[in-house]
Amino acid sequence: MDIKIAVVPGDGIGPDIVTEAKLVLDKIGEKYGHSFAYTEVLAGGAALDAVGEPLPAKTLEVCKGSDAVLLGAVGGPKWDDLEGSMRPEQALLGLRAGLGLYANLRPAILYKQLIDACPLRADIIGDGLDICVVRELTGGIYFGERGTEELPSGAKAYDTMMYTYPEVKRIAVLAFEIAMKRDKKVMSVDKANILDSSRLWRATVEEVAKDYPEVTLNHMYVDNAAMQLVRDPHQFDVIVTSNMFGDILSDEASMITGSIGMLPSASLGEGSFGLYEPVHGSAPDIAGMDKANPIATILSVAMMLRYTFGLTAEADDIEKAVDNALANDYRTGDIMSEGMKLIGTSEMGKLILESL
Repeated sequence: MDIKIAVVPGDGIGPDIVTEAKLVLDKIGEKYGHSFAYTEVLAGGAALDAVGEPLPAKTLEVCKGSDAVLLGAVGGPKWDDLEGSMRPEQALLGLRAGLGLYANLRPAILYKQLIDACPLRADIIGDGLDICVVRELTGGIYFGERGTEELPSGAKAYDTMMYTYPEVKRIAVLAFEIAMKRDKKVMSVDKANILDSSRLWRATVEEVAKDYPEVTLNHMYVDNAAMQLVRDPHQFDVIVTSNMFGDILSDEASMITGSIGMLPSASLGEGSFGLYEPVHGSAPDIAGMDKANPIATILSVAMMLRYTFGLTAEADDIEKAVDNALANDYRTGDIMSEGMKLIGTSEMGKLILESL
């Protein structure tokens, strides 16, 4: 295959980890006969510094003309004092909306080699974890009407959570399709005891469930789901939920796995197009210091090969290479423990390349 990838290194450690992911893709291309062409574009704080806006029109244009997008990370304290519409994070919202990326997949996998890094007790975690959070990405409170008004008594601010039937239906269908390839269990998370938008969510998910009789559907309120994730995470297989709830729960699930630096994600639109990025942030305090963990970004390109290009063998190869590096006791600082071998960003990338 000849594949065009828009690359958004972004801020902080973004360029460090994206460099290693591209090397892995090139090795896969060499091994399996694929060609990867990269076009690097600006977004986030890097774009603010260069052109004065978080998401230049050229960036969105290049992304739309590519087969997939690889993103490093955006944001950092340098830009924290900017007005909301100019914050680096607006680039993510703009990319999701502009590219029609309505679903975010976050696999929360606890590797057996990293069980000691999990903050939960051994009797709770067992021999590992494998949860997939399916988060709706272009609706809900993050995209609803919002505003701030000055009143005689003081300022008033509001944010609106709104969902439509088609928005909920398409994310629910995706969740059930994913569940069919896993343990055939879906947990739909909402706040239907309070919110009208959640009542629509629940009714729509139940309607979709009728088309998947092999899949067991359960519902859970978001506050209970947050508690159950740390009380009994093994009850979950696929979690499907709204934009804000998914943002919170997927970060919680990621920390159960021991390190947010290990977790990839995929943001998918209609068809096979997707944007792939690590779950973690930009960590500007270690940028350029060869300390960042590149594994989440490398696993993100494995997801890219699997979900956008249907290259299952290639994706499996990358995941096995990561597993080999961990099995040989190599660790970056975020997953380091006693008796392991501490290495940096480039060395971890090199070990994965050697395994490939």
